[in-house]
Amino acid sequence: MGSSKKIKTELYNDNFQNYKRYGIPKAQLVIADIPYNIGNNFYGSNPMWYKGGDNKNGESKLAKKAAFNSDFNFNIAEYFHFCNRLLKKEPEKSNGRGKSSDAPCMIVFCSFEQIQTVIKYAEKYGFKHNIPLIFCKNYSPQVLKANMRICGATEYALVLYREKLPKFRNNGKMIFNWFEWHRDKTKVYPKIHPAQKPVNLLKQLIKIFTDEGDVVIDPVAGSGTTLRAARELNRNSYGFEISKDFYKKAKEQMLAENKSEFEQLSIV
Repeated sequence: MGSSKKIKTELYNDNFQNYKRYGIPKAQLVIADIPYNIGNNFYGSNPMWYKGGDNKNGESKLAKKAAFNSDFNFNIAEYFHFCNRLLKKEPEKSNGRGKSSDAPCMIVFCSFEQIQTVIKYAEKYGFKHNIPLIFCKNYSPQVLKANMRICGATEYALVLYREKLPKFRNNGKMIFNWFEWHRDKTKVYPKIHPAQKPVNLLKQLIKIFTDEGDVVIDPVAGSGTTLRAARELNRNSYGFEISKDFYKKAKEQMLAENKSEFEQLSIV
């Protein structure tokens, strides 16, 4: 891309609450996968709970373990307080009848059980409106007791916005509230994080709610997939990740595949 050198991709090994020290611009889109607050049961619906994925072999070292520390004490009110500050202000004027505004929005991935809680706190911090999204997989990680129950094969998210409908780039096509969820090819995008979202899925969402050159922020960046997706679409992106391990892997694997790409990337 001829203009790729002008695009910034920055990942900080820090808490998003400290965003002011980095002088980053306000975002058109804040997109994040918040912790599910399931603590020591992260692997409870995953075959990795057992050795070799087989419950006949007994529990593995992952049994009764959390994936990351924030899954114990994630403060959703604090999250919305800061995300409200990370987003651009709404434009005073619309773009005319029959056209979407340039208003910003948030996308929050969450568990089904968290949806009402997310809506409640979003409203408290000024995000009065939401659009639920459903992502349909052709597989399920919930293989334990699969002969005894229906297995979940969906993920959920909410598009949250204040007053005006957010920027919407549908390219002349109707966009449904459900998307197909296809796993990334690991030869192209490394698997780093246990709750990693597919880069190509994130690219779909970023395309819909932003234009080239817009700013995308991921306050809990994890593996850096949001930043990778934004970079490939010529959007500026900024991410925060408190885990040194995930930060290092995102920096070395997801965001710096080769020398030429690394030279275009600003890592702090």
